[in-house]
Amino acid sequence: MSEPLFVTDMLLAIAVVVAAVAGAAGRWALYGLASLVGARLVVAGVLLTGGFALAEPRLLLQVPLAVLPVGWALATRSAASVAAAKVGAGLSGLWLFVPFDALLELAVSAVAVGLAVLVARWRDSGPLPSGGPRLARAPWLALPALLAPAVVLGVAYQDNVSAAERHHHAAAGGRSVEQLTGPRDETPDARFTLTAAHGRVRLSSGREIDALTFNGRSPGPELRVKAGRLVEVTLVNTDVEEGVTLHWHGVDVPNAEDGVPGVTQEAVEPGGRHVYRFVPDRPGTFWYHTHRGSAQTVRRGLFGALIVEEEKATAGTERTVFTHLWPGADEPVAAFDTADRPEGEAVAAGEPVLLRVVNSSEEPHLLRLGGTPYTVTAIDGNAVRGPAVLRPGTDLLLAAGGRFDVAFTMPDGPVTLSGDVDEIPDSAALVLSPGGDAAPAPASTVARFDPLSYGEATATAVGEAYDKTFDLALDDGFGFAMGRLNYVSSSVNGRLWPAVPMLTVDEGDRVRMRIVNRSLIDHPMHLHGHRVRVLSRNGVPATGSTWWTDTLNVAPGEIYEIDFTADNPGIWMDHCHNFTHASEGMVMHLGYAGVTTPHATPHNTGPIPE
Repeated sequence: MSEPLFVTDMLLAIAVVVAAVAGAAGRWALYGLASLVGARLVVAGVLLTGGFALAEPRLLLQVPLAVLPVGWALATRSAASVAAAKVGAGLSGLWLFVPFDALLELAVSAVAVGLAVLVARWRDSGPLPSGGPRLARAPWLALPALLAPAVVLGVAYQDNVSAAERHHHAAAGGRSVEQLTGPRDETPDARFTLTAAHGRVRLSSGREIDALTFNGRSPGPELRVKAGRLVEVTLVNTDVEEGVTLHWHGVDVPNAEDGVPGVTQEAVEPGGRHVYRFVPDRPGTFWYHTHRGSAQTVRRGLFGALIVEEEKATAGTERTVFTHLWPGADEPVAAFDTADRPEGEAVAAGEPVLLRVVNSSEEPHLLRLGGTPYTVTAIDGNAVRGPAVLRPGTDLLLAAGGRFDVAFTMPDGPVTLSGDVDEIPDSAALVLSPGGDAAPAPASTVARFDPLSYGEATATAVGEAYDKTFDLALDDGFGFAMGRLNYVSSSVNGRLWPAVPMLTVDEGDRVRMRIVNRSLIDHPMHLHGHRVRVLSRNGVPATGSTWWTDTLNVAPGEIYEIDFTADNPGIWMDHCHNFTHASEGMVMHLGYAGVTTPHATPHNTGPIPE
């Protein structure tokens, strides 16, 4: 519902700016401008029905900035009022594309409108000095109209480049992230070595990918460990020039083991190595991937599965499936692992089956399981209480970085896992059948899986007290990241890394967040080191099994309320798991008071730690 309204308002805002710049002072030109402004007011009113946060910048800044002077111009049609209408309306449309500080934009707009009024009255004030007619015809209104965005962009630039000096530094006696490690003196229960190197990955179609691999393959080796046992992983970088780290996605490791370059460690350069130690505290489906240059290096293959098992193994057939978009010459190549064509596998009828599905790509993937009823037994490695049976053909929207555990009993006929991945033709399908050679079943959608109401109801958080509350607004627009101006779908509260303020908490705090997506693109928000609980979506409370997640897909127009306990000290990334968005600046940090890093700080002027 909201996404078409966002597009409509963007088009209207552009039309308002054009009309304000090019329009004459005549009655019909003024009526046209007023109609466009009125249309934006209507759109803002409709957005308001979805929640005030969706309409907030329009109702508090953009539309009033146009409505008041345009109303004055319609009432008086004086030169001063028409000038105010042009400048006010033009800036009101412009600010939609510059999501920065609303009070600053309001202040400079008021000054610009005031200057426009003074200019208009000066031009109509009577005799002018020598050369007056030519002087009066000069485009004086352009000066206040250009002054306002110049001031805002200048402040935004300074805010971005000086962010390192303004952000959190711990007082003497604080803890360094290097002290927040896993056990160092105990003997590991499981040891692994992952060697990153250039290599070739051959897809099932025969296509070869110029890839980056772990231990000569991608996806990398599946690491299986027991919950509560000490794990040691040695990372070796053979020749990956970008540098490599290992991030344990969804596992609440100690901060020093989190694998974020410039925050918890330095990237491992070619010829180097790094040792990670941690104890996974709960069973589930997790994954590992590099966190250096992730927009390219994960896409090219530096990822793999981390499966944390119960002490006692369960019977049946189990399969981990990565839904991945490999880099292609013209467009991405959709695959399940390396199968970019339908793939068959034999499973005996009556056998319990568990599919662990991981989205290792940047975009949400719409998946479909046909041929049998099934249950979603876990979301992002968190067990679902009392999962209900879903009908065959129920769609699963899997966030970038997210995981679903899907369970069913193998029927006599084929079961097909397929998906609509960016509408790419010839995408992959996994076909399970007793003989292993069945063709994919035709796909048909019957419903959409909704975690908000799925499973057996658990206690809600109504009336719970919180120590900290944060509001995060995600917007499209122009902004500065690392001092560079760009148009991105990536800003957080009007700012880009490193200027997004750190969210500071104390250990033990109960924290509540509200996330609103006012952009045109999905944003899978991922907080390191903590799992979060979803409280509501678009004002509708969660009513099913507690929805624990670590990668929450926030679609355009959605408003989520989540909470978590600050029980894992450190400096933690909180970012969009669309790595392109992260590389454009959609990165912030959750910092515990008193914790510092000896590495390039999370608010420095170096590369974005993505």
